[in-house]
Amino acid sequence: MLDDFFTRATLAGFGAAVAAGPLGCFVVWRRMAYFGAATAHASILGGALALALQTSVFLGVLSVALLMAVTVSGLSGRGVATDTLLGVMAHSALAIALVAVSFLSGVRIDLMAYLFGDILAVGKTDLAIIWGGAVTVLALLAWRWSALLTATLNPDLAYASGINPQREQQILTLTLALVVAVAIKVVGVLLIAAMLLIPAAAARTLARTPEQMAMMAAVIGGVSAVVGLRAALVFDTPAGPSIVCVAAFLFVAANLGKRLAPGTGLGTGLGTGPGQH
Repeated sequence: MLDDFFTRATLAGFGAAVAAGPLGCFVVWRRMAYFGAATAHASILGGALALALQTSVFLGVLSVALLMAVTVSGLSGRGVATDTLLGVMAHSALAIALVAVSFLSGVRIDLMAYLFGDILAVGKTDLAIIWGGAVTVLALLAWRWSALLTATLNPDLAYASGINPQREQQILTLTLALVVAVAIKVVGVLLIAAMLLIPAAAARTLARTPEQMAMMAAVIGGVSAVVGLRAALVFDTPAGPSIVCVAAFLFVAANLGKRLAPGTGLGTGLGTGPGQH
């Protein structure tokens, strides 16, 4: 079954989307959209370093993404606005990566694949990495769900309950870095933030509880991946952007459905959290 390239692509897209959906809920609640995009931009530097050192691109991307997450978490609130810090680091890393790539001789680099993904070229090893990362992310979220949710909704209540909000923030940013490293092969750097945000935003209009929102986001992300890939095959369109287009369509449909059936959805209660990033 895995010898068929389209089957591998479908499984890869589904795995990445299912992991990104629930994590995207925290991105929406904490207003961390720019963090996801900044981490994705910085990850190109990891790819360039991996090619220069002739090592695994996934390990290079993951290393830089984790370094970005740890650095931002450590420097936040120390005299520099977080969005400014993210912008400086993201664009600096991207520029350094593009300059570094120009010095690599004898190495062919398809920047379009990094920017928009190359899901149709996913191999069995890539598939194992994507699903390994997806399972790890889902396991971390399930393990820390209650603590993460409490720290997101009310840091003071988290402190009173013996939960360290800063620690939960670090866990969340590290998990986000892992998703970025996993999803870069599927939708690319420019579309990772979209796959984190759009399914979660669509689920928010339909769900009544945070748990429902997380599950719906995973389902919407998975459906977007499967339908988007099929549409790309039928209409001969780019796979990554096609997946995001389907997710955007589902977001619009969810919002239209909410207008027809008012009173559903989480509203804005979970959108006014601490927003550390």
